[in-house]
Amino acid sequence: MAALLLLAIGSGFAYEAIASKQSHRDYPPPGKLVDAGGYSLHLVKAGTGSPTILLEAGSGETSLSWRQIPDELAEFATVVSYDRAGYAWSESANSERTGENIVHELHAALEKEGIRGPYLLVGHSLGGMYARLFAETYRDEVVGLVLIDARPEDDARDTAEILKQEKFAGNPSASTLKLIKHSGLLRLFKDELLKGQVAEEDRERFVNVIAKDSFFEAKEEEGNLAETTEDAIRGQRLGSLPVRVIARGMAQDYAQAGISEEGGRKLESIWQAGQRKMLEISTDSRLIVAEKSGHMVIHDQPELVVETIRSLLK
Repeated sequence: MAALLLLAIGSGFAYEAIASKQSHRDYPPPGKLVDAGGYSLHLVKAGTGSPTILLEAGSGETSLSWRQIPDELAEFATVVSYDRAGYAWSESANSERTGENIVHELHAALEKEGIRGPYLLVGHSLGGMYARLFAETYRDEVVGLVLIDARPEDDARDTAEILKQEKFAGNPSASTLKLIKHSGLLRLFKDELLKGQVAEEDRERFVNVIAKDSFFEAKEEEGNLAETTEDAIRGQRLGSLPVRVIARGMAQDYAQAGISEEGGRKLESIWQAGQRKMLEISTDSRLIVAEKSGHMVIHDQPELVVETIRSLLK
């Protein structure tokens, strides 16, 4: 029995090693690898014209997460989506995954590739904080900002006590996730393991392109250092920079994360208040509520995202 068990485990690891090697050939990068200062970022550029629409994805999300949105935007502007260090086709970085480093390295890659401003920044979730920091760091190069259900600047501070009371354990560690991937379990049982985490239509590419050691490590480090980005943008004021805040209209499924109904209501109230507080960062800000969307507005109502960006350009 012990021998059979060891054989099964060994077969799983061997199966995954072979399948992962094949996936590198089957899923080549659709964009270009560009030097960001010691490592390469994967940039995907489409369309022509100015300003350049720069898409910043959320935590655990990549250039693939935007689906058809870049193609639709490319009909009337230059659009750049990319994978942060360690994500999808981008290489791992030697620097810490702070917002400051992420922003500087993205700007370096854009400069290297000759994709210069003005930029219209679009940030979803955690990417919204990076987009805000980019706008503050390179203010003269930014002409607009669209925040899609972006993480508020006080999120960690305001939710800490509630999550503690709820005994929320957080996400599995990067080491655990890497073990699950290397064992072949993620590939074999992707529909069961990724249910509620990754949309069914995206699971194949998640397993073959995204779920790598570098991804799990980078995502975890970004999460651990997110509070430093919150500190960097707290109380931000960007003058009259046009800002559009798209907030979800449907609450998260907190029960799926083991959060009580009461705890979920409190967390949702904090999140929604944070969306409205972001209107204070500019004298030219507007709130758009995505009535039919949960957190993944870019999937639930992509047409609203495109129209908001297009109207801002006009």
